[in-house]
Amino acid sequence: MPIALMVASNDDHFREMIRENLVNVPNSKLVAEYPEVSSNLYIRVLQDLERHPEAGLVLDLASDPDGGFKSLEKVKQAVPDLYVIASNYHADGETVINAVRAGANDFMVQPVKRLEFRDAMARLEKAPKRAGTTSSRLGKVYTFLGAKGGVGTTTLAVNFASVLAQRKQNCVLMDLDWTACDTAMQLGASAQYTLLEVGENLSRMDQALFEGFVLRDPLGFFLVGPPESLEQHGRFSEPMLRDFGNFLVEKYDWVVIDAGRNILDEVVMGALQISTMIFMVLDQEFASIRNAQRYMAHLMRMGFQQDQIKILINHYLKKPSAQYASLEQIQQTLNQPVFFGIPPSPAVVAAINKGRPFVADRQAAPELDRVFRSFVDKATGGKPAVAKSA
Repeated sequence: MPIALMVASNDDHFREMIRENLVNVPNSKLVAEYPEVSSNLYIRVLQDLERHPEAGLVLDLASDPDGGFKSLEKVKQAVPDLYVIASNYHADGETVINAVRAGANDFMVQPVKRLEFRDAMARLEKAPKRAGTTSSRLGKVYTFLGAKGGVGTTTLAVNFASVLAQRKQNCVLMDLDWTACDTAMQLGASAQYTLLEVGENLSRMDQALFEGFVLRDPLGFFLVGPPESLEQHGRFSEPMLRDFGNFLVEKYDWVVIDAGRNILDEVVMGALQISTMIFMVLDQEFASIRNAQRYMAHLMRMGFQQDQIKILINHYLKKPSAQYASLEQIQQTLNQPVFFGIPPSPAVVAAINKGRPFVADRQAAPELDRVFRSFVDKATGGKPAVAKSA
């Protein structure tokens, strides 16, 4: 049976060492890398196990043993039958016992020797396999990341959340684009409380307090985003986002994030790391495709897998003019299939000017409405997707 492995480590060298050793193990593959052993590691592990239920996890304890043990405990609480190989420079009795108590099934001493790694993989291969796929009770996180400005990232996120709410799904829409801050505008809303208040109250956050803070759109989803003032950006930090993300996926079925386009923002990267699916939003302009290529390369270096990232073309034209790239050119350049294309429509601008999602009025642009709902179905595993249209 093929060996599938996930690795979590704060140390780039350790993750590289695992990759190099895995090359020498026949019929094996690395399916996920996590560059941080953090409190929300279990969320990413659960998400990846849905795609790779047979995978085992190598967890590096070396940089922060206490934090690593806590992270290991949370992972095993979420997936008790996950096979975990803990690793540290020390293999004294106390370290190994603490690792086993936290839930480890095996232990490797660092630096990892090739023969010892092969033996550990042989034990993983012989370990009992979980029956069926891992189905998480955690909410799903769908993040829209723009390859550049003006590609419609906010519009797609707003309408995605709106369709879920129309289907009576328990949904939160979060705006992380502190520069544009457009989600409230597109919904005709003005928030009294923002991510700043969320961050200040995380220690006592519960569902009642959260829903008392944030706006509820008439369609039924909750909206939380940045304040109007640009100067307050740094007051909502990446650790706050991680804690807030943990809260949201445990309380709500769906979380939709407008990440804007600043991929180097630490808060945005934290959101991407807890995402079930990342939509790379671009259009058919060559500048957009070039940026998408750069973004994809950066995410790969950060440990993301290609199957986590879906290429979403907005304003999609089946027969573009010479100044736009074709579907085939985009797929060849990004070395990845296009997940979906959303056609252009004047109804989109009209809806933005009205301050309401275009899906709120299904008769304004029936074809756009049909195609967009088909996109939501395909993304969420709902109804079968119809053919893309433009």
